[in-house]
Amino acid sequence: MIQFAHIEILFGLVLIPLLIIVFHLGRAVVKRKLRRFASESLHLALFPDASIFKSAYKFYLSVTALCLLIIALAGPRVGSKLKEVEKKGREIIIALDVSNSMLAEDIAPNRLERAKQSVSRLIDKLEDDKLGLIVFAGDAYTQIPLTSDYSSAKMFLESINTEIVSKQGTNIAAAIDLALKSFSPVMDDQAPSSSRAIIIITDGENHEQGVFDAAERAKEKGVQVHCVGLGNSSGVPIPIFPGSKEFRKDRQGNVVVSKLDDKTLKRITEITGGIYVHSGSSISGLFTLMEKLNQLDKQEYKSRVFAEYDERFQYFVGFAMLLLLMDFFVSYRKNTWFSRFRLFEE
Repeated sequence: MIQFAHIEILFGLVLIPLLIIVFHLGRAVVKRKLRRFASESLHLALFPDASIFKSAYKFYLSVTALCLLIIALAGPRVGSKLKEVEKKGREIIIALDVSNSMLAEDIAPNRLERAKQSVSRLIDKLEDDKLGLIVFAGDAYTQIPLTSDYSSAKMFLESINTEIVSKQGTNIAAAIDLALKSFSPVMDDQAPSSSRAIIIITDGENHEQGVFDAAERAKEKGVQVHCVGLGNSSGVPIPIFPGSKEFRKDRQGNVVVSKLDDKTLKRITEITGGIYVHSGSSISGLFTLMEKLNQLDKQEYKSRVFAEYDERFQYFVGFAMLLLLMDFFVSYRKNTWFSRFRLFEE
């Protein structure tokens, strides 16, 4: 089925019937004036070289050529052609904490925004890798399944906020378990893959049990879990909403203070062979994390199929040029050379 890259250009075809109407109206006006000048029986004697059909023939050649050029400019294409591309890369799943404590402003502008900036920088350094994104608070949800479309990943990343998850809290175990399920399936006879990694970005205030058991499950599957800790261990209040001067309070009316729990995060990385990075005012720790990720083995994953359209504009341009060339060799007047071959005669 034919498609057009710039379908709006096809509106130019509206000019074709208008030009035809103007042409025939002009011919009618000329005929009326000729009748006033002399009767129709005298026209052949007065204008022996004039060809009624040649002028119409040249006009329709030009109009048809214009029509073809408009279609060519619209970018006609058919297909698609299928092209398979083999890729070798790693599978990386980022689990991003979106609990209310991530609104703490001990890191400007706040922990969540700094986390999103960190993820964006990590994505910029990926190449030929598959990336997945999980958000978690009291529970974990898949935001982006494994993909190599980094542009879409960054677009979804921008829309993440603390309201995206209804159940509050910080359940790191749920995030790890969901990440393990999100990797590509491994056959029973295959050894644990060393090309997979989980990156947890959180303030570390884990509120649920089983986090170290989840880390052990990741270790059994050969998956390294890296942790990026946000905030400081001294504790800061949590704004009601970003930029607010009012802070969250508990049922007793006390201001809730959020502290970085780096002990839990460090223990997770120790179990799985990952690294712990404290993301403070600088991002130098992220470069260390990227170096660690670069040490992962790369594996071939299922070929990606790209659709490539087969362009057809050149055919329309070619026919248009042929018609214009014919128009060039056809004169408005009769001539002896062409008359010998009886071409374009009335």
